[in-house]
Amino acid sequence: MTTIKATDKNATAFLAEQAHVYTGAAAAAFIAGGIGALTLGLMTTGAVISEGLSNFLNWWNPAGPLTGKTGISILAWLISWAILNHLWKDKDADLAKAFTITLILIGLGFVMTFPPVFEAFE
Repeated sequence: MTTIKATDKNATAFLAEQAHVYTGAAAAAFIAGGIGALTLGLMTTGAVISEGLSNFLNWWNPAGPLTGKTGISILAWLISWAILNHLWKDKDADLAKAFTITLILIGLGFVMTFPPVFEAFE
């Protein structure tokens, strides 16, 4: 059995490489959540603007277009998360920048769900 000395530079570099945690997956999760929130805002505003979209989003009559709005938003979140995670899982990302982008996307989505905003497009 071989032992590794703390002074062995190759062993230290190997252990440091093995202990490194990439931040790309976390950034992907952040931004995907923002994309889902933005999609909900877009669907809410879009359903007011377009009667055709509103009818398309009506997946269950008792709830109306709300089912389609949330369903499309969940699909956007899952698909964007899968794609971004695949692209970034083995990379380092700037988490502060990813978090800022996420807050902007969530903010835009949130604003577009308020009646004074989406009714302005009627």
